[in-house]
Amino acid sequence: MGFARIEGDPKNYRGINVWGGFQAENPATFHGKSWATISIDGELFMWVVPDKPKGKKYRNHYEYIELAHSTDKGASWTKADWRFEEGERLTIPTFLNFGKDNSGVPSGYGDYVYSYFVAPQDPEMEQQGPNGVELIVHQPGVLYLARVQTSKLMISRDGYEFFAGFDKKGEPRWGSLTEKQPVFEDANGAGWCLSASYHPTLQRVLLATQHERNRSGLIGIFDAPTPWGPWTTVEYYETSSPFGAVRAGSELPWKQNIFFVAFPTKWFDEDRFTLNFTGAGRGKDNDSFNTIEGRFLVK
Repeated sequence: MGFARIEGDPKNYRGINVWGGFQAENPATFHGKSWATISIDGELFMWVVPDKPKGKKYRNHYEYIELAHSTDKGASWTKADWRFEEGERLTIPTFLNFGKDNSGVPSGYGDYVYSYFVAPQDPEMEQQGPNGVELIVHQPGVLYLARVQTSKLMISRDGYEFFAGFDKKGEPRWGSLTEKQPVFEDANGAGWCLSASYHPTLQRVLLATQHERNRSGLIGIFDAPTPWGPWTTVEYYETSSPFGAVRAGSELPWKQNIFFVAFPTKWFDEDRFTLNFTGAGRGKDNDSFNTIEGRFLVK
């Protein structure tokens, strides 16, 4: 578990470990994984899943979800005193990121922070241990969407409302955790982690996750006019041509192990983007902060 600061532009950046990691400015004070960070009014929030849950000697990222908060740009973190549990059919989430400090949220979205949660294939499954399944692409692929008023992010899980389908006018309904309904579905599955960001020029939400199997470059990128859809497909990498199989201008060796891609909103520029991605190379072979530049072509 570590938190780094990325300085510079897409063509000339460097990373500095702020909290945890090699030669960090500050030591990490807890373990886990996070695929979700958002900045609001100069303060950081991140969803955290455990590495080894308390009382267990093996890893299980699925078991529960906690929210951590930093008021000093990631130098120190405190956790909320509540959590979401895998048994509630929720696991590894991500935030929907807008502009700097969460600016640029369209007026129709209200003063809310939005989070997407992966639905576990089995609400009792574990990553390791006696019944371990490792990190998998969950079948079927179902995502849930929650929103919370910005001022209530850390206070209580009771402030979180979940997408509960549409009313007769086609407007989203929001309800309790037990009333949640899928906001996104892919029969081929949804990965154990995902990313979501809003493109201000296209005015579209971009959602990315895996399908079929883990660590294979089988990435799906989807877009929608609102956080609750309707979704269309931007790109869907399949076995015959996974992510990175065709890399113009590169003859470097390549391992087909990509499982995560994201669009940093800081680096959106009109129709251009910088995508960052990572793979499962155990410290090499794409297990790093990698970037590639591109351009959206609108049909």
